[in-house]
Order: sequence, then C-alpha cells, then structure tokens
Amino acid sequence: MCDMRQSLLRRDALSAAKEVLYHLDIYLSGQVQNSPSPSVDTTTLELVEEFILHRRMSALQELQLLEIMCSCFQEQSRDAVRQLIFSALFTLQGNQADESRMALLGKLVSMAIAVGRVPILECAATWLQRSHPVYCRRLARVLVDDYCSLLPGSMVPTLNNLSSSCPPFCCQFITAVTTLYDLSTEELTLPVQLLQMVVSWIRDHPRLVLITLLNTPPSSSQPIGSLDLTPLAGLVRWCVKAPLAYRRDGKQGLANGTTETELEAGPLFSELHLSVLQVLLLLPGILREKGLLGRLALLQPDQLTSLISDLSGDLEELNPLHSDTQTHIQLTLDRLAQALQVSMAAGALLCSREDLRALCSRLPHNNLLQLVMSGPVQQSGFYPHIHTPPLGYSPRPGPLGPHPSSHSPHTSFPSQPFLPSMAFPFRPSH
Repeated sequence: MCDMRQSLLRRDALSAAKEVLYHLDIYLSGQVQNSPSPSVDTTTLELVEEFILHRRMSALQELQLLEIMCSCFQEQSRDAVRQLIFSALFTLQGNQADESRMALLGKLVSMAIAVGRVPILECAATWLQRSHPVYCRRLARVLVDDYCSLLPGSMVPTLNNLSSSCPPFCCQFITAVTTLYDLSTEELTLPVQLLQMVVSWIRDHPRLVLITLLNTPPSSSQPIGSLDLTPLAGLVRWCVKAPLAYRRDGKQGLANGTTETELEAGPLFSELHLSVLQVLLLLPGILREKGLLGRLALLQPDQLTSLISDLSGDLEELNPLHSDTQTHIQLTLDRLAQALQVSMAAGALLCSREDLRALCSRLPHNNLLQLVMSGPVQQSGFYPHIHTPPLGYSPRPGPLGPHPSSHSPHTSFPSQPFLPSMAFPFRPSH
C-alpha cells in the first residue's frame, strides 16, 4: 500500500482520484466475494481522504471526477459493492475530511438526479437512512437550492419520474425536507416548487412515504439519531401548520386579506392533507403484517407535543379577532383533529385520551377537536375508503365542523370533510 501511495503522489489530482476509485472497486469486489463481513480497512480510507477528498482540483477536474464516479456506480452490477464504495467515500468519520465529504456528496447526488443515475440515488437513500438528521438536512438543502433556487422551474421536469424510478430515495428525501422546513419561520417555509413535487409524488404513489418502513425488517431498529422511518410526522406538521404559517409570514395582502403565496400553496396543502390521511389508512394492514401494530408509533408523542407548542406560539402572533384569521385557526384545528383521529385509529399514534386532552388544553375551542378528545377511537378498518375530490372541490365540514354561519368561506385553504358518513358518539366535556 505504501508503494501505491508513492505512485499516486506522482500523478495529477484527477488521475490519482480515478486510480483510488478503481482500487476501491477491485478491493471491495474481492471483499464481497471472499469475506462474510466485507469492510474497508483504515489504510484504504486514508487513501480516499488524501487523494479524493483533500487534493485540490480545478472546476473542470472536479466535474470530470463526478462523471467518473457516476460511471463507476453505474457499471458496478452488484448492489453490495456499490453500497460499500459509497460508504467508504461518504460515511462521516468525525474528522476534517467530513466537510469535503459533504460537499462532494451534494454535487454527486445533484448530478445523479440530473442525469438519472438510479444506482447512486439508491446508495444516497441508504446514506440518508443511516446518517444523523443534521447532515441529512444539509444534503436536502443542497438539492433544494440546486433545483429550486439556482434553476427555478427545473424541478418538475427533472424530478417528475423519480417517484417511480427510485422510490427509496424519494421517501428519504421527503423525510429530510420535512425536518428541514418546519414552517417555524419564513426562511423555513418550503418553496412552492418543492411542495408541488412532494404533493405530486404522494398523490401518484401513496405508498411511497412507507417504502423505508416496508423495506425495514421488523426486528431491526433505526440507528440512534437517524431520520424517522416515514415522513408522516413531518407531513402532518406541514398540513396543520400551513394556514397559520402563511398567515403569519404574509407580507403583501390581497383585497380579501390573503397573500399571493397563500393562494398558490393553499390548495396544495389541502391536497397533501387528504393524501396523508389516505396513507395513514394503509398502515393497519402493514403494521399487522410486520407484527408491529400497537408496538410502533410512527407519530411520536414528543412530536405531537412540539407541534401543539408551535401552534400555540403561532396563535399568539395572530389577531384572533379578525374574521379571516378565525377561518385559518379553525382550519388548522380541523386538520389537527383529523390527523389525530385517523392516526390513533390506524395505530400510528399511541397516545391516551387523557394525555391528548392535556396536550390540547392550551388550544382554542374547535368542535371537531372536541369530538376527538371526547369520543372513543373507532377500530382500525372501520373507516370507509376516502375518495379524493376534484382539485377545485372545497366542501365545508358537516355537523362535525364549525357552523357555516360562524366563519366566512375561504378559498385559499379549502377545508376537507373529516370522514364521510362517520358517526362519532359525543360526550360533552366539563
């Protein structure tokens, strides 16, 4: 190995990096073939750091290196070898090379999206599943910047087919961006182009957000400090917080008090909310098949606590006396109630009724939320199938929701019916 290092030192930066990649491929192919527990030794990792991550390259050389890496992953037919190569290159080691790793990783995944290199995206999905959320958010930020900021309008045509060509990456990417954009500030409110893409992915492939859960053996556990198994908690947060977040961040109001961004994003969040409820209804069968029904909470109580705390803070920033603001508040609480009811019925939220009442005690009164906190949750499988209404369909809630005379209609964030033809026993709270 010492002789190899001396040989690499005599080469130019691109040639040396290419040689290390070639060595890595041959070395790990042999490991997979001959060893029951293939791994990368320390000396090889040192070569990767010295000749790929630390050597200075011109912009042209770096582009050529990315093309070489794309070809390397594309031509390697064995997934196990590809995953090991990717791990050797981009597993964070807690040293100075990690910044270079993250920079190169962002450029490689961005290029893989642009040129449709699915093997790289599959490796990136595994990396996202195993890495700390801080670094997952950094990668997500790079991709969103590339496809929403630097190249506005390019996201839809470029990523449109990803949901069918590489579902694992899409699932992990959605999970990462829901942790990146938590709608807590204007800067952390997701771009409309990104929202459009997420909505179209989930609308066309509802099981997409469950891919990681489906592919994870029941006995295995997520690495400590990793992303959630599904993006459901983050998607619920988006849908519930959206009416208040856009109301809070709106700068330039229209004649009816709504904002231009709100008019564009409102129907998208409404469609996303309905899609999330439909996905939740798929869970009982999946969890039962894996032996996890009643044992695995995909929406954690601490996530619910954080969401309700954020809602309380957002409500304090708004003027509750404004009639249009009241419409937004009631829509937010309606969506929260719907998400809670379906999540508990589907086994995604394991929360007692008493804990739920305590958590929601700081929120304003809402008829639907009161029903959820008062009445028993129906057993899984009792709910009828929810049919997606046309995009322009904006029904008002029935007797379970606020009285129509209480609030004026609001077309920007159309309300969705809770669950058609469902009767809930009502016990007044004292």
